[in-house]
Amino acid sequence: MKVKQREQYGAVILDLHGKLTGGPEAETFREIFKSLVQDGKKNIIVNLQKVDWINSTGLGILISGYTSVKKAGGNLVLVHVADRIENILYVTKLHLLFKTFDSEEEAVKSFAEAGE
Repeated sequence: MKVKQREQYGAVILDLHGKLTGGPEAETFREIFKSLVQDGKKNIIVNLQKVDWINSTGLGILISGYTSVKKAGGNLVLVHVADRIENILYVTKLHLLFKTFDSEEEAVKSFAEAGE
């Protein structure tokens, strides 16, 4: 899995590419979340458009990131979630935890609404 980080719309967007399944890249992903929280980044969008598979380890990484960001008073949302991954979120009931959006613009609006 590869992670590209960019800032846009007042949010940090993490573009993931490949399979979210663990391994050395997973630790890198965890470190990215840790660094973002330490830098005071509050609004994080995880773009799953180019992720074709996620397993339980990958879900654990997302949950860990979500927890870290929430504890720091921030928000983490998912965008461009493929049907296959959306189904996994429903089966695991994680759709109750993660807000998902079809576009980055919608995700950014959710941050503004959460701040009201």
